[in-house]
Amino acid sequence: MTRPGDPGYAASARATATAATPSQQEAPELPAATEVPRRREWTLQRRLLLVLAGLLAAVSVVVGVVSVSVFHTSSVAAVDADLRSAMDRAELNLQGPMPFPGSGEAATPLLDVAGQSAGTLAAVVPDSGQADAAYIPEDTQGILKLPPRATETLAAVPDDGQPHTIDMGRPLGEFRALSERKDIAPETRVVIALPLAEVNASATELGVTIAVVALAGLVLALGFGSLIVRRALAPLSRMTETAQHVSELPLDRGDVALAERVPVDDERTEVGRLGGAFNRMLGHVASALSAREESEQKVRRFVADASHELRTPLASIRGYAELTRLHGGELPPDVVHAIGRIESESVRMTELVEDLLLLARLDEGRELGALPVDLGRVVVEAVGDAQAAGPGHDWEVRLPDAPAIVVGDEPRLRQVVTNLLANARVHTPDGTAVVASLEHDGGDIVLTVEDDGPGIPPALADSLFERFARGDSSRSRIAGSTGLGLAIVRGVTLAHGGTVDVTSEPGRTRFTVRLPAAPGAHGD
Repeated sequence: MTRPGDPGYAASARATATAATPSQQEAPELPAATEVPRRREWTLQRRLLLVLAGLLAAVSVVVGVVSVSVFHTSSVAAVDADLRSAMDRAELNLQGPMPFPGSGEAATPLLDVAGQSAGTLAAVVPDSGQADAAYIPEDTQGILKLPPRATETLAAVPDDGQPHTIDMGRPLGEFRALSERKDIAPETRVVIALPLAEVNASATELGVTIAVVALAGLVLALGFGSLIVRRALAPLSRMTETAQHVSELPLDRGDVALAERVPVDDERTEVGRLGGAFNRMLGHVASALSAREESEQKVRRFVADASHELRTPLASIRGYAELTRLHGGELPPDVVHAIGRIESESVRMTELVEDLLLLARLDEGRELGALPVDLGRVVVEAVGDAQAAGPGHDWEVRLPDAPAIVVGDEPRLRQVVTNLLANARVHTPDGTAVVASLEHDGGDIVLTVEDDGPGIPPALADSLFERFARGDSSRSRIAGSTGLGLAIVRGVTLAHGGTVDVTSEPGRTRFTVRLPAAPGAHGD
């Protein structure tokens, strides 16, 4: 394997990147998972309008059914009264001589009476023998004989002295019929029937009128109801907009000015009380965030001041330790060992103080350098340094054909790459393969550092980029890690407008840093 710093290393790195690109392009695409469409939930306004429409429709149906039923019942009762009057009038002609039943003319005298209305039916039905039936037509004068089928229907009316509804078929329709025994002949009864056409037509017209009026009332009620509900729920809409705006504010950092509030018209209503409670909650959150920011500012100032003040005494300690080595005489071995430990610990303390000071400056939002940086050169040099520090690992660099240029602070970006490589070197055993690669992705430069080590414990994944986060023994083999390396990686990356994330499983850990490419440096 070609190492960083060897002759032909850059060409090898570019060849590796070129060889890797086709295999990535030839990878088959996995079918997208079929998403089950979720039923869209109705809004509160739609639900209220639906309930309103349902209640109005139910009330209209009940009112319509009851009204039509009462009207139809009362109209049928009036027809029954007319039916008994018609029977009484027919009885007037039963006093004189009557045609014999079965002669075909027996029913005519029952209708040939003053006062009998058009459409009246009459029948003379003997207990045994053929019945005679006739009717008064509405479109012509005189009395006509009923057809045999209609005569049979009329003769089938029960002889109980009560009116019954019968269907005479087309074109006659429904009738109310009354059957009584009269002194026409032995074992003979008389049947009189009046039409229900006008009653049914009036009931139908009433039902249609109620339906039309109810439909018009429902449309008007929905229109006015929609206006009223929308006005009543307007505070909820304003509350939603305020909550949406608050959710988009950067509340996780910096000084928070949470001045958003919901206008409340009347706190005596349910919506008004909700709006007042929402405003009080926002005030409480704003107070808590202000107190938190003030506390964090105090801690940042303390860390920055302490780090700045510690640099001088640490430099003095290190200088005096080195000065002791210049002593001309021989020093005891234990003194030499102690001085060496003093020097190493002072160096470690200096690095820790510098890291804390850098993080404090990043927290304060101090601007970094903004010059073009060749990230490919930075990666190659950082991998060369990492190979010298960890010769037991297998190091590899993959670079794109086009230069990877970003705008930023080169020392800080170099520190990002160095910390990622150091993290892979310190927390993986010898023999681990570590690959640092760069690629263009649209308008971004993507830096990845991947190793085939034991992976990151799941319990540490959520806090990996926090300060002083340390892995357990499964990933840590060298003591002395301060836990600030990845925190610096995230801080510097965010300060450059980029992002950083990690994916890990046993045998594969991948850190990905995405930075905006410099204008004109796209690798398209």
